[in-house]
Amino acid sequence: MRRLINYFKHQPPGRLITMGFALVILLGAVILVMPFSVKEGARVSFIDALFTSTSAVCVTGLIAVDTADHFTAFGQGVVAALVQVGGLGVTSVGAGLIIAAGKRVGIKSRLLIKEALNVDNYKGLVKLIKAILLMTLCFESVGAILSFIVFVQDYPPLHALGISIFHSIAAFNNSGFDILGGLKNLIPYQTDILLNMTTCFLIIFGGLGFLVILDILKQRRFRKLSLHSKVVIVTSVVLTAAGTLLLKATENITWLGAFFHSVSARTAGFSTYSIGDFTSAGLFVLIVLMFIGASPGSTGGGIKTSTFFVLFQSIRSMFSKKHVGAFRRSISNHNVFKAYVITILSLAVVCGATLLMCVLEPDCTFIQILFEVVSAFGTVGLSTGITPGLCGAGKLVIILVMFTGRLGAMTLLTMWINHPEPNTRYTEENIAIG
Repeated sequence: MRRLINYFKHQPPGRLITMGFALVILLGAVILVMPFSVKEGARVSFIDALFTSTSAVCVTGLIAVDTADHFTAFGQGVVAALVQVGGLGVTSVGAGLIIAAGKRVGIKSRLLIKEALNVDNYKGLVKLIKAILLMTLCFESVGAILSFIVFVQDYPPLHALGISIFHSIAAFNNSGFDILGGLKNLIPYQTDILLNMTTCFLIIFGGLGFLVILDILKQRRFRKLSLHSKVVIVTSVVLTAAGTLLLKATENITWLGAFFHSVSARTAGFSTYSIGDFTSAGLFVLIVLMFIGASPGSTGGGIKTSTFFVLFQSIRSMFSKKHVGAFRRSISNHNVFKAYVITILSLAVVCGATLLMCVLEPDCTFIQILFEVVSAFGTVGLSTGITPGLCGAGKLVIILVMFTGRLGAMTLLTMWINHPEPNTRYTEENIAIG
């Protein structure tokens, strides 16, 4: 036992975070496959339980079996708990429990928190964790109350309360799980303005990132916000507006439906229309939105809005012959390089997984497979309907893609590097590009 403790003590933060997520996923799968988690007469295999647990912890929402039809109230509660842990992060939840127990958060724990939340320094980390937990409670409570107003019209009060709490947790953590049954998602409520707007409200704030929300509450004026917050807000608004216009132009849906899916595609995964009925053009718009995803430090996935913004600005600077920057601030070459690396690695994961899925699932069309893979990588949860019918190997591929998308391809690639090689610099020479 002492050797095991010493082993974990000497592991780098990235590796510990990865192992933490993996352990929570395995624990969740074991609990979900137990008889007390599965409804009488329903059958849940271990691969389906593992798929559900991974989808919940990675705040995705892709489902191999319907959550309401296959799991008991206890099993559904476990799924909600896994979504909450996955959205906040294993490290943040662990630190929150330490704080609640009245114990001191050690240096190692602070290092993990800093790595998990992607912050620059150790200052105020404990206060940050408390603020994040309080913020989550407030948003989810408001979301549950507003959702209850809608669901209580169709379900008994106690059942409606359970659905409302589950929905609020899933929406704020950008996970497209639902417990309405029959693989319906939110299609029965596609014209309900209150539920649509409440869900969008939770998704948007959950996808902005905790640091951005705290910055907004502190500064209250756009011009006083940090560069990161400005980039996230502007990019999110532009992507949502562009997505709404393009979806309305390509699909026979209402403006409310177009807005809802534009918001949801950025890593939430709820749908009020059948995605399987969308045109190829509409699916492509959703694929782009899913790949970009939410913002750093949020409950969502994708390459992140800030990465997309930096890529756009760097391309723009090539034509304008100006330094990469925005809002009268320069963006460092390190950030530009990192944005390109993240994008290339992400494309490599999506392309590799798509090729593998094409081999494993020859009966599915290319657009269906690409949509499924990007949805898994962006931890979105939208699907054209092929998820339950995937073979065991296909489900394993999607599980790995969801895990990679939640932690980040760059994190998984570098987590085994403890001591980088010496940075040897050689004579510079030009090569032909383009």
